[in-house]
Amino acid sequence: MSTRDMITGRQTATGLADAAAPETIDSTGPADATDATDSINDGALDGLISHTTTHGIPTLHAPRRQGDITAGLFFRVGRADETLATSGLTHLVEHLALHRLGVTDLHYNGATGNTFTLFHVTGTEDEVVSYLNGVCAALRDLPLDRLETEKEILRTEAANRSNGPGSQLPLWRYGAQGYGLSSYEELGTWSLTADQVRHWAETRFTRDNAVLWITSDHVPDGLDLTLPAGRRHPAPAATSALPDTPAYVRGDDGHVVFNAVLRRSSAAAVFAEVLGRALFRDLRQDGGYSYSAEADYTPRDADFATLTAYADALPQKQDAVVGGFVDTLARLRAGAIEQAELDSARGKLLKLYDTPDLGAVMLPSYALGLLLGHRLLSRAQHEAELRAVTLADLREVAREAWDGGLLQVPTRGADWAGFTLAPEYSPSEVTGTRHTSLENDDVTLVIGAEGVSLLVPGGPVTVRYDACAAMTTRPDGARHLTGLDGFRVAVEPTLFRDVTAERIAMLDASVPAAAVVPLPARDPERIPRPRERETRETAPVPPAGGGEARKSVSPGLRGLPVWFVLLVVSEVVFGAGLLIAIVQTSDSGHSAFVHLTRAILPTALVIGYTRKAYRRARRERG
Repeated sequence: MSTRDMITGRQTATGLADAAAPETIDSTGPADATDATDSINDGALDGLISHTTTHGIPTLHAPRRQGDITAGLFFRVGRADETLATSGLTHLVEHLALHRLGVTDLHYNGATGNTFTLFHVTGTEDEVVSYLNGVCAALRDLPLDRLETEKEILRTEAANRSNGPGSQLPLWRYGAQGYGLSSYEELGTWSLTADQVRHWAETRFTRDNAVLWITSDHVPDGLDLTLPAGRRHPAPAATSALPDTPAYVRGDDGHVVFNAVLRRSSAAAVFAEVLGRALFRDLRQDGGYSYSAEADYTPRDADFATLTAYADALPQKQDAVVGGFVDTLARLRAGAIEQAELDSARGKLLKLYDTPDLGAVMLPSYALGLLLGHRLLSRAQHEAELRAVTLADLREVAREAWDGGLLQVPTRGADWAGFTLAPEYSPSEVTGTRHTSLENDDVTLVIGAEGVSLLVPGGPVTVRYDACAAMTTRPDGARHLTGLDGFRVAVEPTLFRDVTAERIAMLDASVPAAAVVPLPARDPERIPRPRERETRETAPVPPAGGGEARKSVSPGLRGLPVWFVLLVVSEVVFGAGLLIAIVQTSDSGHSAFVHLTRAILPTALVIGYTRKAYRRARRERG
């Protein structure tokens, strides 16, 4: 099982959450540079949670009055630690570690997030001990004879997984690396070797890179959590593919999504609750535009969290939803937050401390905070921070969210609100051999010594070899290159002139071997062939966020807006009428040259307007 960065509903923005949803938890408080193990003290745990070590693994435990025991073993490794070419590596180790447990009535599972892997179980004390011992035994000796089978299972799982409406935003914010990898398929499931998987388990699934939590008043006897020594790996540093913010991208109809990276704090957690309530009131209760309108606050690493806001919309209401959504953000940014809004949001978070078995409920949050190196707060400290949040604090968080925001809209754009369109083209192109498209003379592929570029009327799309996140290869000669910035160039020899075996060999020799992912042969019918040329060819613009990659090419007029087609037809009629009028009004007193001169100005205006409208149509098509 793999957790995803998608919106699944209103979630708590505090340290109290279900152990089965670890990415929704947060110990909310300022981070410091102290080592994680040094942050455990009885004052911080407030007497609700006990701590010890088990076979060198930091262990937190707290009793639950009723029901079976639940335990979780966290490791500080996840998708953001991989590369695009090896993505799926952590998920694969998780699957292999659980294989020997087989089919049982025991409630257990594994989860792979951006920054952690979790093995969790609920059962009797003996069942919990057996499960944890089995996981650690498997991590010491993975059943690598199952490697190809588990890789195929992961590909099947991915094929049947539905992505959330904001699933492409990590790609646009971070690129094809680190935290952006959650937007991509797990390419490594095609090419990872047994040695790579074994090495990953030996270096990342270690006792020094783990935290254990158990809902019990004691650590059960009989645990054998022997794991190799290692080191605590900090969460990956964040990358950026956005030169300017606030920015926007175009997404699917029916969804408006906003995200921002905020410094972790109690004020940020409260703001997420205020924003969610404001969107719900403005877009659903008052406007009647949306059914779902919500916000979520999710820890990213020790110091930062991701704020995500979402609203749905019917096609005929999309402009209104975008406008209302932005208005709500702008209102909060401008400081128009009432004291009642703050009190209501804070009150909801404080009520969570009335939860029965509070220590047991807080265990996953505290364990994840310890794993990431985030300073742990006691109940009293956290309550004090929540009570200290002021309107000025919320206004500061609102400005931080707006300034670094990324907005996904289903309409033509958000320039009017001060958002900048995220880059759809690369800043430069490479030099090399030029290969014209067999479908469109306005599209050219350049294969050079430094990289490849696809030249389209809007600009170049470039992937440089030294910044290539992955290149997939096919026996038929296809090479698809994805850059660390998320741009992608598909080299299909069947679609461009003179892309010879020698040019493909140059690509193979230039891209680092670690970035190459061989894919199996395609069915001959799936190998792309040039489409028949159309009477008016146009170069495409890449879709915002689209499926496999950040950029793609699909020449042709198909998909242009209906209004543009009607405009062209009307202008043809207008032009024909203008010519007829010139002929009919000609007389012996005025030469044809005079009448032609009179027609120049309106004709020039029509041509200029058509070009402007055509460019707009192409942007909307993207």
